[in-house]
Amino acid sequence: MSEAHHKTPLEQSSFLLLVAAVTLLLLVIVWPFFNPLLWAALAAVMFRPLHRWVLARVGGRMNPAAGITMLIIIFAVLLPAFFIGGLVIDEAASVVSAFQTGEIGVIAWFETVYGALPKSVQDAVENSGWTETGAIQERVRNLVGESAGIIAQQAVAVGSSALGFFLSFTIGLYVTYFLIRDGKRVGETILSSLPLERPIADRLAERFLSIVRATVKGSLVVGVVQGALGAITFWIAGIPSAILFGVVMAILSLIPAVGTALVWLPAALYLLAVGEIWQGVFVLFSGALVIGMADNVLRPILVGRDTGIPDWIILVTTLGGIAFAGFSGIVLGPLVAGLFLASWSILQEQRAEGEASVPAAPTY
Repeated sequence: MSEAHHKTPLEQSSFLLLVAAVTLLLLVIVWPFFNPLLWAALAAVMFRPLHRWVLARVGGRMNPAAGITMLIIIFAVLLPAFFIGGLVIDEAASVVSAFQTGEIGVIAWFETVYGALPKSVQDAVENSGWTETGAIQERVRNLVGESAGIIAQQAVAVGSSALGFFLSFTIGLYVTYFLIRDGKRVGETILSSLPLERPIADRLAERFLSIVRATVKGSLVVGVVQGALGAITFWIAGIPSAILFGVVMAILSLIPAVGTALVWLPAALYLLAVGEIWQGVFVLFSGALVIGMADNVLRPILVGRDTGIPDWIILVTTLGGIAFAGFSGIVLGPLVAGLFLASWSILQEQRAEGEASVPAAPTY
């Protein structure tokens, strides 16, 4: 038998340095596809229960189960999302066109709202120079022109990056398939390779899964519910482009507590100012007691309870995550917060156990 080779400290340090360097290099290489890879991993986590359900009904065959799960995801989630996105793009284009052609009378709106303001507020607006029709027209024209320019730039950017989007989307679906099929084995390999005690790695992994599921599930459910309620409210009140505003509210619902109010509150105030009293009161009532209540009821149940993270931390980390990583920050922010709290909790427990195991000093 050959004798086991005992590594010297230099050999061990060199190997660890090599592992760190190769890992860093891999992260640099795959960074351009960070978002599709992230959402592929999140999809695999979210739809793991569905995959287990399908797997039990196809006799434990991994490939057919993963394929059927992907088909369900595509037809139940992705295609409806693309359809709604197409409707939103059409309505947004109609709104921009109405501004440019003058179908939307901004000046008339301003004069109506201005006439409904209190005298003190009217004086303040008049002193600012916003009551001059020529100045208003010029500012609105500049605003619309700048907006059109931005939209045109974004359209060109989207068109020029269509291949990149298609590539990222395809990679995301491709990786999702394999993570759904082999997710359990991949997770076990990662946990076994982490330089942590296995009980600690298992606790952090459990925390990771619970936060991802609660955050994605909570954000999607709250967004869909609030967006649908907002669209129905605007439709009943006779506000045009109700689907567009509903989707905007669904997106802004990612900002807890105040997100949807950025849409329905100005709409309600405008309706009241132009004399459409029952519509304005209805939007105010629905926004405060129906749309807002959906957030207050669903978010703590779906997000706060499952993650164990205080609501104020979820709010701050969600906003910080969006500022740092864009749309992906919706999950990254609360995830980092949850792992932070979990790791410090484990550290506190270890310190408490260590202090309890130290024998007390003898007394004389």
